[in-house]
Parts: sequence; structure tokens; C-alpha cells
Amino acid sequence: MSLLRDLALGARFALSGGREGWTRTLLTAVGVGLGVALLLGTTALPGALNARTARDNARNDYGASVDSGPAADTLLIGRAESQYRGEDVRGRLIQAEGAKAPLPPGVSALPAPGTMAVSPALRDLLASPEGKLLRERIPYRISATIADQGLMGPHELAYYAGSDTLKQRKDAVGDSGEVLRVNGFVDRQKEKIDPVLALLIVIIFVVLLMPVGVFIAAAVRFGGDRRDRRLAALRLAGADRRMTRWIAAGEALAGAVVGVVVGSLFFVIGRQYVGEVSIAGLNVFPSDIDPSPLLAVGVAIAVPASAVAVTLFAMRSVVVEPLGVVRTSMPRRRRMWWRVLPPLAGLGLLVPLMGRGRNSGTFNQVQVISGTVLLLIGVTALLPWLVEAVVRRLGGGSVGWQLAVRRLQLTSGSAARMVNGIAVAVAGAIALQMLFGAVEGDYIKSSGEDTSRAQLVVPLAGSDPARQSGELQTLKATEGVTQAVVLGSLNGGEKAKDPEHYTPVTVATCADLSEVATLPSCRDGDTFTATGGDYPYDNIAKPGSTLYLDPALGGSRIKAAAVAWTLPAGTRDAPSRPDPMGQRRTGLLLTPGALPQHAKLPTRSTVYVSTAPDDALAKERVLNVATQADPLTSARSLNDTQTSGRFAGVRKGLYIGAAAVLMLIGASLLVSMLEQLRERKKLLSALVAFGTRRSTLSWSVLWQTAVPVALGLTLAAVVGLGLGSVLLRMVGRSVTVDWVPAVSMVGIGAGVVLLVTALSLPPLWRLMRPEGLRTE
Repeated sequence: MSLLRDLALGARFALSGGREGWTRTLLTAVGVGLGVALLLGTTALPGALNARTARDNARNDYGASVDSGPAADTLLIGRAESQYRGEDVRGRLIQAEGAKAPLPPGVSALPAPGTMAVSPALRDLLASPEGKLLRERIPYRISATIADQGLMGPHELAYYAGSDTLKQRKDAVGDSGEVLRVNGFVDRQKEKIDPVLALLIVIIFVVLLMPVGVFIAAAVRFGGDRRDRRLAALRLAGADRRMTRWIAAGEALAGAVVGVVVGSLFFVIGRQYVGEVSIAGLNVFPSDIDPSPLLAVGVAIAVPASAVAVTLFAMRSVVVEPLGVVRTSMPRRRRMWWRVLPPLAGLGLLVPLMGRGRNSGTFNQVQVISGTVLLLIGVTALLPWLVEAVVRRLGGGSVGWQLAVRRLQLTSGSAARMVNGIAVAVAGAIALQMLFGAVEGDYIKSSGEDTSRAQLVVPLAGSDPARQSGELQTLKATEGVTQAVVLGSLNGGEKAKDPEHYTPVTVATCADLSEVATLPSCRDGDTFTATGGDYPYDNIAKPGSTLYLDPALGGSRIKAAAVAWTLPAGTRDAPSRPDPMGQRRTGLLLTPGALPQHAKLPTRSTVYVSTAPDDALAKERVLNVATQADPLTSARSLNDTQTSGRFAGVRKGLYIGAAAVLMLIGASLLVSMLEQLRERKKLLSALVAFGTRRSTLSWSVLWQTAVPVALGLTLAAVVGLGLGSVLLRMVGRSVTVDWVPAVSMVGIGAGVVLLVTALSLPPLWRLMRPEGLRTE
């Protein structure tokens, strides 16, 4: 009971100590509250991403097609996917085949032909000047808005447009996949996450949460010097040492409890604006940020309990006597031997996991988390010793430098606490960057597409050669298009209707054929046989043999009459070369003059389009032309790389967490620095009153920040490189260091500290006035 009474007395001091007490408690509450808000947001992040994925699965039409014919409960769907200025646009054309056709999630009624239901973000974009070109591509009238349950996030660009031509197209193309018949939507099968990606996720959470814990531990010790002087007064009034420790713990407990309340308010307020933020293309609805009640209760209990534990541990090194505090003199030197034990223990846990790689089953998550946490704790344990050891040896210099050094020599622990959080964050970021750099090759692969030769691919298909010719001319005349390579496709069979045995035939000009084969020489009327293609086939085309040219061979339902044609005897071989999509063609290569005269054969054409590099909207114009020719076109931009969806999701989650931690680092450092300046208010005023230059005091504050930061970032780099090396060995990779990202992480940490220092200068100048000597 006496402990509870002492805790209550300390809480009373914190909450009823006048303006001084409230200021101290408020600073502690803000520091703790920032950490609590981030903890609540972090606990809610997995649920938010799961909710986002669940909504995407609920509207999924991949694998939902049915083989039965039209029915009262079937719906025809045509995918009209596109991109606009780098943003994905999810489009669907839909046509009901019966009164009971299923409704996509978020849509209350199927849109009529010529109208569409759109997401709020797409509606706003189409109404803005920036969406002018997209409006040409999506010419339907807006009749409804897609509700939240039909969207992945508030910034998603999506629409459902009504159509009355899908049935006709379905009958024409059959089961080609262009038009689907569905009677509902199906959930995607959840693919099992591989061990390396699971390890990456675990490390991300540890790296993001560790700085939060360090900042909370530092925040509960705000106002330590003044608190110790109050405790000395209590000792003079008759309190014993045990009682003073628990009273100090009570003060910290009160600040932490208020901090939990403040953090909850920060979280609730911040959640209202989360829908306005998009990081790396990832955004969620405010309702998705809903932390697990169990985890929220855990945070609410763990933070105050940690505040009590941290304060009791800190008070062990402080001897409070009735006439003063021992810490006001030069403290005894810190011992190093026990500070190296946490990182050594962390290595002891992680080293047995080295060399497992991807094919050895899952990593023991408890062992990984424990080892990583212990290694990062090593930063917080070693940094105070390192700062003390270095500043003890620093000598004379300018007045500002000497003031800073003397302050650091007396209170090196406070300086180290301020830098601990940033050091832990940088150490974790370096290790994470090394791991990301080593494994991203498994998830980001070359697509084989060559964007230096073409930037877009536009397929054109139609039974009317004259119409396709007009579309090609329009495409070539589009503003910003510099080159268009047109490759027509036919099939040549031994018989007029023989879908089993046919030869692929590519029709193009000599210049365009040179994009897919190395031609010995070429003029209109020449024919070639492509050799060395990606797909071997039974070559039924022999010089002098008769082939039937028809796009209907091979499964297409394009209606056309097969045209008999004799392969010229002078046909030559031409080695295939990769086209802009990275594919090597097989079969016959014909120039237009080699085709039968007056034969207007329909072809399926592939157009590789190059655009002016200085015209950012040229791609949008090309996609507009392709969509006008075919609303369900698969025209798209070419990409040099392909990224795994899971890896991309993990990377986006990291960006969100890193941005939040950076904001916490900046805000917490600013609060910590303001608290330290408030503690030294009278000292600064006295120095100014005795004639000390303000520039001298400003430089002293800068040096007091710069020295611990430099030491902390150096230690963080060493620990981060060590942790990263161990993680690389765990996933079976050789240890290599990309110094540019590592140095960038250190630079970002230093930049945040410099920014916070600059923001603290105006309050510092306000404190450097003789009026600060006034007291009550």
C-alpha cells in the first residue's frame, strides 16, 4: 500500500505542481503521445492492408467466368484497364444478361449503356483540367458513385460502364478471355508467403517500432534535473530513498497516462485525414485504421508500466540527498562490459539462423525478433558510454565550443537519450536497406521489354482492312508519336480450315520487319523464313507449296475467307531478333508486295509506338486513340522490369511506416530539445545578462546537438552494417554493401536533426533575455 501511496503522491505533484508542473507534464505527455499514436497506427496497419485486400478480392472477376450460356443470373464483363499519368485506372464494361445479374461491390444498380459509376477520385479527376485527356478516353456519362466497399482505397481510379455490345463481341471472340460471363465474384487464392519475404516483414516491424519505444522511454524522463531537486527537498522533509524513487515513478506514471490519452487523441484526429495521404500509390480509408482492441489495451498498459520501470532504473544511478543530488557533480565513468552483452546476445540468437536461405522452411520469428531487438538495444546501451568517453577527451576552442563541451561532460546521458532514437532508426534502416537490396532481385525481374526501342504496344484487330488502315493512320498522326512499327499477323495452313496445323505469318514493310529479324537484304515482295524463334513449330511452309492465308486459323473467330497463296521459291532464311517486347518470332515474314494481289486480308496487327521523350502527354494521346478504336484494348506502356505484387505491397507498407517514423523522430526531437531549453532558461538568461553573445550561445546549442549526433550516427552505421551482414547471411546471400543507400540513411538522420535544431533556434532566442531571471 505504501508503494501505491508514493505513486499517487508523485502523480499529484505532476498534475498539481502549478504552471511549472503542468508544463513538465504536458511536454512528457506530448512526447509519449506521439509515440502512442504511432504505436496505435502500427498495430492497425496490418488490419488496414488486410481490409484493402479483402475489398479487392470481393470484386475479383479473374477466374470467375462460367462455361454455361446466358442466364437470368449472368453478367458480361469486359476489362478496360488503363493507365493515366502513371496511375492505374481500373475499368470494367458490363452488360446484364438477365434480371438477376450480380452487382459489383459498391454499385447499387448496373449502369445503363453509355453511363458509368465512378470512384470519387476518378470523378474529381475527370472534372478537373488535369483529366481532360482521360475524359476523351472514358466518354461515358457519370450516373453514380462507387461506394467505399467497392474500392481498394479513396484515391483509386475505377469505373463500371454500361454497354450493349458485349454480347455481340462475346459471340464473335468466344472464349478468348476478352469478354467474361460471370454469375458472381470469387476470392483469389491466397498464395503462401515465402520465408525471405516473411523475414523481411518481421524486420520491418522491428525496425519501425524500436525507435518508437526509445522515444517513449526518453520522453518519460523529461525534466529530470528539476525533478531531482524537488526530490532533494522531499528528502529534507523526511522522505527516504525508496520513497523518493517511487514518487519519481509516480510523476512519470502520470505523464505517461496523460500521454496515452493525448496519443489516443492524436490517433483519432490523424485517422480522419489518413484518406488524404497516399504513399507510393498506397492509400486506405480512415475506417480501415482500426487497431485490434487487444493490442490497443496492451499499448495502454505497457506504456505507463514502461514509464515506471524506466524511471526506477534511472533512479538507481542517482543519489538524492537532503542537501542536493550527486548527479550535479561530475558523474562516475560508465562501465562498458555489460553494454556489449545485448548485442552479443543478439548475435548469438541470429548466427544459428545463418545460411538457411529460401528453401529451408520458415525462420523462427521469435528468435529473429529477439536477436534483432537485442542488437538494436546495443545502440542505446553503447551510445551513452561512447558519448561520455569522447567528450571527456575534448579540449578547448571557441567559447561556444567550450560551453557545449562542458555541458556534454556534465550531462552526457541526456544528450545520448536525445540521439538514441535517431541512432536506432538509422541502424535499422541501414540493415533493412541491405536486406532489401539483396533480395529485390528475386522479386523485381527484367521483363525483357526494351523501352529504348518503343514505349507502348497497341494491338489492333478487325475484320475490315480499310477500317484498320484508318486506325493505323490516325495512330501514326497522333501528336507526340515519332515512330510506329506495324506488324500484321496471319496464319497459313495446308488446308482452308485446319486450326491444328498452321504456320504463323508476319506481314510488314522491310523497315518494320527489320525490328524482328536480321534481314540479308529486303525489298517489297520479298519473303523470309524466321529462324531461331522462341516457339518451335512444325514448318509446313516449303518453297513452292500452297498455303491458305486466313486469320481464322488457330482458334480466332474473325470471319474471313481463306486465300490460297504459293510460297515463292526464292524465300530466304532470316535469323529472328527480339522485338520491343523481347519475343523472337517464328514462321514466315512477308512484305506486303508478296501477298496475293487484290486480296484484302484482315490481320491482327501489333503496333510498337515510340513517342517524343519531351512530350509527357504523348502516351496518353496514344492510349486515347487505341481506346477509341477498341474500348477493351490491351494497349499499354512497355516496362523494363516486373515487380512481384507481394513484394510491392511490402515495400509500400515500409514507405508508410518509414514516413510515419520520420515524422515521429522530428516531432519528438523538437519536443525534447524544447524541454532541454526550458530546463536551462535561467542559465541562458544569466549568461546573456553578463554579456555573452547570443551567437555564442546559439553555436553552443548547435555543438551540443552535433557532437552526440555524429557519434550516434557513426555507431548506428557500424551496428546497422553488422545487422545487415547477419541478415544477408541468413537468407543465403554474400555480404555486399551498397554504400550509396547506407550513406543516404545517415544523411537523412543528420538532416532531420539539423532541421529540428534550426526550428529550435527561435525559441532559444526568446529564452535568451534577462527577463528569464524572474522567478515566483
